[in-house]
Amino acid sequence: MKATRGVKLKRQDDQASFVSWRFALLCGCILLALVGLMLRVAYLQVINPDRLVREGDMRSLRVQQVPTARGMISDRAGRPLAVSVPVNAIWADPKELNEHGGITLDTRWKALSDALSIPLDQLSTRINANPKGRFVYLARQVNPAIGEYIHKLKLPGIYLRQESRRYYPAGQVTAHVIGVTNIDGKGIEGVESSFNRWLTGQPGERTVRKDRYGRVIEDISSVDSQAAHNLVLSIDERLQALVYRELNNAVAFNKAESGTAVLVDVNTGEVLAMANSPSYNPNNLSGTPQEAMRNRAITDIFEPGSTVKPMVVMTALQHGVVRENSVLQTLPYRVNGHEIKDVARYNELTLTGVLQKSSNVGVSKLALAMPSSALVETYSRFGLGKPTNLGLVGESSGLYPHKQRWSDIERATFSFGYGLMVTPLQLARVYATIGSLGIYRPLSITKVDPPVSGERVFPEHLVRTVVHMMESVALPGGGGTKAAIKGYRIAIKTGTAKKVGPDGRYVNKYIAYTAGVAPASNPRFALVVVINDPQAGKYYGGAVSAPVFGAIMGGVLRTMNVEPDALMTPGTTGEKGDLVNNKKEGSGGRS
Repeated sequence: MKATRGVKLKRQDDQASFVSWRFALLCGCILLALVGLMLRVAYLQVINPDRLVREGDMRSLRVQQVPTARGMISDRAGRPLAVSVPVNAIWADPKELNEHGGITLDTRWKALSDALSIPLDQLSTRINANPKGRFVYLARQVNPAIGEYIHKLKLPGIYLRQESRRYYPAGQVTAHVIGVTNIDGKGIEGVESSFNRWLTGQPGERTVRKDRYGRVIEDISSVDSQAAHNLVLSIDERLQALVYRELNNAVAFNKAESGTAVLVDVNTGEVLAMANSPSYNPNNLSGTPQEAMRNRAITDIFEPGSTVKPMVVMTALQHGVVRENSVLQTLPYRVNGHEIKDVARYNELTLTGVLQKSSNVGVSKLALAMPSSALVETYSRFGLGKPTNLGLVGESSGLYPHKQRWSDIERATFSFGYGLMVTPLQLARVYATIGSLGIYRPLSITKVDPPVSGERVFPEHLVRTVVHMMESVALPGGGGTKAAIKGYRIAIKTGTAKKVGPDGRYVNKYIAYTAGVAPASNPRFALVVVINDPQAGKYYGGAVSAPVFGAIMGGVLRTMNVEPDALMTPGTTGEKGDLVNNKKEGSGGRS
């Protein structure tokens, strides 16, 4: 009995000991777990908290770009030529949108579709093209009023982003000069492209925390944006509009392929106007071919024709081949088996008459009487064969010969503008140098202040003498009488050149030029007008481009309040009266 009771007591003690030991083990495990948990928490919160912070931030933090407006482009008087207007981009977060049930039959989605003029099925296709993506544009450059309407719809996963769109107040008038930007605000043509870095600011950033519904609940930090620079051009918007209007009318009237005009301030080298026709609407590029956006004033090259003849006369005077009062025998003659002749037959002409009648015979004889390098050097001094470095993308430097040996026929034709090719802008630089009486200044598309002193490339008295001779071209008997401006003296040269086809051969198409300076007594402006392939029956520069020159330059002189310096009438005594053509030189002349 006692033995049995002892066994039971021992068994109870063993059970009590086992329970105590198991309880202690459990408590120990719990304690270890708590210690481990505390250590883990300490590790995550104190020693290495970055990973959790990053994961939390990835879920709630968003970096928003704070856009900065593109710089304004204005003319020399501050008139806006390119401005940025605020618009909205509408974008979607496909992942967030699908987490909220995707596009449903909710009337708000139909309202979004109507506001964007995008069918609902197309919206769905665009969003679900990458259902786990976090960003897709639905529409760009949306009117702010429409953007505000969409914002008020409060659709999940649909957001607005501020952006800007370029607006060009002058439209077609300045299209080729100003150019355009792409949908992301980057310049791709004209000044917009050439000065893109200057016009582009540095956008800022705003870091915010959002809740699960996309609402901003906390501003974390921000980086201020850097404002863009504005750009002041040399262009005068009033003169640009005048040049474009007259050029556009002339291209239509002459049924020409295109036309170009460049107006330069001879005292500063500033380009006051540069226009092409046909033009395009920079505010609506829909259906605009890339070809129409080309700035022909800097890209297209042509043989300059008779517009180089004043430089030939200057060079001949400089080399002592002739004197101011020399008379040249100008009957047709042959060079290397090729006949050199004029449009009309002249037995002899004075130097003034050579320019007035645009005599190929006269200038070719002058060229053949000089070293072969003489004209090459003079043309180069006046800027032919060199880029203008105006800063516009796509500018051509033309084609210029670099020969060691010249045949006589090459020298002869070089004197009346064949064997080289120039852009209208290069030709404008030549005449700006003539207008400044031999001072070569770099051209500028931006406002120049103070004026550049320039470099003398030809003696002033020789240039002044030839400018005086050039006045005869617009007087009765000259080839450019249609360029005459009542009340003003102008010094011009007309020209006509055959076009070169794709195979390098001349085709039966023509370029009509008129280039000159005014007022002739104290030149302030140089103007070049080029009419490409007129098809209305006339193609000579004196008939096609000279009237445009007169209309443009007359408007410029009056707009700029330039005092008239009218020539004396025929028969008046004095130096100016001497410009009236000598009857023995014949009347009329084409070039």
